[in-house]
Amino acid sequence: MKRLKKTTTRTLLLTAALIATSVQLSCEKDPAGGEERIIRDVSYGENAQQRMDIYLPEGRNRSTTVTVVFIHGGGWVEGDKSEMNTYVDTLRKLMPEYAILNINYRLARNNSINLFPTQENDVKSAIEYYLSNADEYIVSDDLVLLGASAGGHLAMLHAFKNDTGGHVRAVVDFFGPFDLVALWNHGIVQQLILYGATGTLLGDNPSLYASSSPSEYITAGAPPTIALQGGADPLVPPSQSSRLIAALEAAGVVSQLVYYPDEGHGWTGASMTDSFRKIVKFISDHAR
Repeated sequence: MKRLKKTTTRTLLLTAALIATSVQLSCEKDPAGGEERIIRDVSYGENAQQRMDIYLPEGRNRSTTVTVVFIHGGGWVEGDKSEMNTYVDTLRKLMPEYAILNINYRLARNNSINLFPTQENDVKSAIEYYLSNADEYIVSDDLVLLGASAGGHLAMLHAFKNDTGGHVRAVVDFFGPFDLVALWNHGIVQQLILYGATGTLLGDNPSLYASSSPSEYITAGAPPTIALQGGADPLVPPSQSSRLIAALEAAGVVSQLVYYPDEGHGWTGASMTDSFRKIVKFISDHAR
């Protein structure tokens, strides 16, 4: 009995050693990820709104798996990441090899709570948290930022201003505000929206409006950017996207404007199908 126990112990130790060696060699040889994973409501801060959903594709790789970051709109005062689920599902079908990060951020309230730049800072924190765990998620450090409306503004602001590590390979902007000063001067509706997010008038705090405008941070090093704009948008005028493309062209940055003359602040159907066809090509051309 003692002999059997001794033999069994040796066998177990040898088996454990072989397994450990095999795992080590496997990890060194092939860092690719295993099964597809969906992780919902991952916390990147203490506030309940600081949550994000993570979609990790099968067979992902630490070297080449790019992540598309989705940022919802809502005038910085409302909205939820769930509103981007249709976008997420569409891109997962069209580009299944990409990881996806869909984030929430704290919303401004009552012209006094969570005022800008809270939303800017939350996008930065969410992305920093995700990248700090890139080894665990088995994804590369390369990102594409995709935002709609206020989310488009936040995507551009992060890419042009806060991406000090150069992780953003491309930006997809659905009718996001580019120049907040010009947007304020457009009309009373825009002023009410901006006041709700900042808690201040342009004349009382022009530096905040400037520092919160992606237009202030365009350089030759900005990532390739595609802007999608409706010609009948009552909230974010087409001039915002025109200013964006003009600034990128002047800096020598790759850019593309997709303009739908009859669409408003968002669209569906054939226009959305066309949008994603162009988005997929743009990402494929510039973010691999």
